[in-house]
Amino acid sequence: MAYTNDSLVKSVDWVTIVIYLALVILGWVSICGACYDYGEMDLFSFDTNSGKQLVWIGGALCLGFIILMLEDKIYDWFAYIFYALMMVLLFVTPFLATDIKGSLSWLKLGPVSLQPAEFAKFATSLVLAKFISSYGFVMGKLKTSVPVFTFILLPMVLIIMQRETGSALVYLAFFLMLYREGMPGSILFTGISMVVYFVVGIRFGHDMMPDECTPVGEFVVFSLITVLSALLVNAYCEKKSIFKNILLYHGGSIVLAVLFSIYVIPFNLIYFLYVEFVGLVVYLLYLSFHERAMRYFYIVLFAIGSVGFFYSADYVFEEVLEPHQRIRIEVLLGMEEDLAGAGYNVNQSKIAIGSGGLLGKGFLNGTQTKLKYVPEQDTDFIFCTVGEEQGFLGAAVVLLLFMALILRLIALAERQQSRFTRVYGYCVLSVFFFHLFINIGMVLGLTPVIGIPLPLFSYGGSSLWGFTILLFVFLRMDASRSIR
Repeated sequence: MAYTNDSLVKSVDWVTIVIYLALVILGWVSICGACYDYGEMDLFSFDTNSGKQLVWIGGALCLGFIILMLEDKIYDWFAYIFYALMMVLLFVTPFLATDIKGSLSWLKLGPVSLQPAEFAKFATSLVLAKFISSYGFVMGKLKTSVPVFTFILLPMVLIIMQRETGSALVYLAFFLMLYREGMPGSILFTGISMVVYFVVGIRFGHDMMPDECTPVGEFVVFSLITVLSALLVNAYCEKKSIFKNILLYHGGSIVLAVLFSIYVIPFNLIYFLYVEFVGLVVYLLYLSFHERAMRYFYIVLFAIGSVGFFYSADYVFEEVLEPHQRIRIEVLLGMEEDLAGAGYNVNQSKIAIGSGGLLGKGFLNGTQTKLKYVPEQDTDFIFCTVGEEQGFLGAAVVLLLFMALILRLIALAERQQSRFTRVYGYCVLSVFFFHLFINIGMVLGLTPVIGIPLPLFSYGGSSLWGFTILLFVFLRMDASRSIR
């Protein structure tokens, strides 16, 4: 259907655009504060990051305008082509990129460098929206779920090949969209359980129980696996009697085993838990065959998979991760302090934010940032500049703007009549939310330092343009909803 530019102007969501512009402007102000040196007032010089960012912002605004003028159907028509081309680009990037701080993810195009991983989020969002909105798609079916997971995991693997683990982890955000589109809650439950196993196993892996024979981490994880399996029996098989029997047997036997190990003959309780685990698996398999209920079998798979994940995660942590990656996790979990090493960035970031107080030190008056105490203070740690110069109130305003953007994206996604547009909208929302949650948590020491930018704030053209494309394509799709 033909439509005029006037109808497009009336239909586009200007509330989201105003929030976008506010965040971009505040981001540029923060970059000015982060890169400013005492005595240098030329913030518009192209020799400074603040001046360069103005160019990127101008390009982003032009890009947003062009996207709004294009026909929205091209994203539906060419979704698979966009994805295929981007995967090829991700594959060749390590062979063409120059090594920047150990990363092979940046392509030099004349005077500028671009990071394809930032634009691959757009292509992945499109292909997920296209496939999920196709006829006959059902999230619970294996033949449709496997391609979806492949679309997500493929760019992750290619980006890890570029030594950009942080950027690869961002693609896990798409599982938030999958949950909205009907992914079983058991998968989300399993994912959260794996995180708990990893954290508990690593954090308490070297601590010993009072018998001096049993590692606390393994003991707690195996107990958790039994308890969670019992909870799944209660939730999905609706067998409260079996649920109670498993918990009572596990609790009673563990108490007796612990007392025996402490007061009679000390022994490694893990061996006892192995035997108990085998008994649990056999019991559940018996119930599965006896009652002809596959749900028990799925719970068995969960239990066995949990054990496999725990030991494989421990192996990856000890043998696969680089030393600097291990120490970052250990610092986050409180196993190491290392304020001069892996914990330096976060410690200095906390000092900068805390020094801002309620109202902040004022624009360009931050001391921690001016004296370059905070590494990457205009990119990954840009939020510490906000906290120092604008204080608690300024940081709160920024977070409220991000919250307004997230809530607005939810509202826009939910009002879509097309499943394609709704899925794409939730992909955009998930990526923004993941970046925001991890980056702010990283700066405050609540999440691992994985090196991802704060949307629309951090210095850099790839990040700004990537988020602009994601957002404005969705705005263009939403505008068409009103026009048609």
